[in-house]
Amino acid sequence: MRKWLPLLTVCLGTFMLLIDVTIVNVALPDMQIDLHASFGSLQWVVDGYALAVAALMLGAGSIADLTGHRRAYLAGLVLFAVASLVCGFAPNPMVLIVARAMQGVGAATMSCTTFALLNNSYTGRDRAGAYGMWGAVAGASSAIGPIVGGILTDIASWRWIFFVNLPVSVVAVALCVGVLTDGQRPHRGRIDAAGVATFTVSAALATYALIRANEHGWSDSITWWTLLAAAVALAAFVRIEIVSPQPILDLALLRDRAFVGVLIAGAILYFAAFGALMYTQIWMQSLLGMSPIQAGAVGLPLSVMAFLVSGAIGRYLHGAHARWIIGGGLAAVGLGGIIGALLVHDRASWTALVPGFVVVGAGVGLATATLSSAAVSLVPWQRAGMATGALNTAQQLSFALGIATLGSVFAERARSVLTDRAVSDPTATARAIAGGQSPQLIQAAPPIQNAVHTAAAAGVHTTLALSGAVALLGAALVPVLMRPRRPDRHVTETVEPTTQLAGA
Repeated sequence: MRKWLPLLTVCLGTFMLLIDVTIVNVALPDMQIDLHASFGSLQWVVDGYALAVAALMLGAGSIADLTGHRRAYLAGLVLFAVASLVCGFAPNPMVLIVARAMQGVGAATMSCTTFALLNNSYTGRDRAGAYGMWGAVAGASSAIGPIVGGILTDIASWRWIFFVNLPVSVVAVALCVGVLTDGQRPHRGRIDAAGVATFTVSAALATYALIRANEHGWSDSITWWTLLAAAVALAAFVRIEIVSPQPILDLALLRDRAFVGVLIAGAILYFAAFGALMYTQIWMQSLLGMSPIQAGAVGLPLSVMAFLVSGAIGRYLHGAHARWIIGGGLAAVGLGGIIGALLVHDRASWTALVPGFVVVGAGVGLATATLSSAAVSLVPWQRAGMATGALNTAQQLSFALGIATLGSVFAERARSVLTDRAVSDPTATARAIAGGQSPQLIQAAPPIQNAVHTAAAAGVHTTLALSGAVALLGAALVPVLMRPRRPDRHVTETVEPTTQLAGA
């Protein structure tokens, strides 16, 4: 039993950092009322966390490789716990957003060390089993977030979705000190501070531009200037990485078609599976009148399927062909999104979401553990932190940008419906609907009730359809990118149980 304590330690951290990606979704309406938050502030409460994880993951992975994975994991746990405490006591939206970003820094530091720690603790089929169980926890965590958030928000308040992290963090820290070890000495080197800074600036500016577009429209000049600045920062990052002796991202990895396929698959998975959840939660609570617990429970089929499927395939990961598992997972996510889009209409109830969530959950379970193990299998152990960081960066940045992009899609589709219904100021009304303010709109102007219901349902329909279409495109593309390579293309130091996962 003791041999599985390292897995438990890593899974506790993974559970916290992934559940906090979506746990706030169900509490957004309560936060909006309690903190008097705007639509943009609501998006930043979600995106501030995901963006910090995405922007700092590469840098955190590089630092972990230099300082030691166990030490980095422990530091991330402590920072995550402190930031959770600040979130719980936040008196206004700005403090909450900043504290969420602090949580993201801790989460990035934990996440980039996950597979290095598992590789050090397990070998052979034990390692494959550990990957499978970690994948089950990871697959279910993001999906179960709305359920836990709903229960805590209904029973206590939205602040308890952050306080609940504290006892879990204490247990995880104690286990980390007692059972985790570093298998290899950290190699010496310098931190690529310029690379960390330019990538962080680029990611933050791009996300800010998309969120600003939701509030001010795409005709806003500041939005376009911000996007241009993000592109310049990204170009600077690439240049720095080319000349840096110890880059946070070795650009040579991007010459490996299979590794690029893993990154694309990870980005598409998080965009398609989780990007629309914020807007389905707003729809259920503000238009269908559901409580946070009820709305959170609707996502239960997604989390259960993700857990069951990921746990079931763990034993078969040894020697499996990752491209087919990942491609199949993306296909299931895409199919689930399309099913949800077909069933959601202006008279639909929450039951319209359930069939699609079941299929999406199966896809998440298939892809999650396989993606991570495939990424690590393509690099030597010294680059395990970098590989994990690159994958998680792609996932979290895609999620952050997905929230902002789908917010624009939702608001634009709602605006179109409201315009057809001759509602005055359709643009402002559409943004209010997307921000969960439908009850206030209807109370102020009862005649527009039907138009608001139709517009909100149309927004959810479009976000689900777009998510499904993107996932299906990824399902067709990723297996092609991850076609089997000649054996001599692989680095010999890769971990032996997972080398075949990437088609070796």
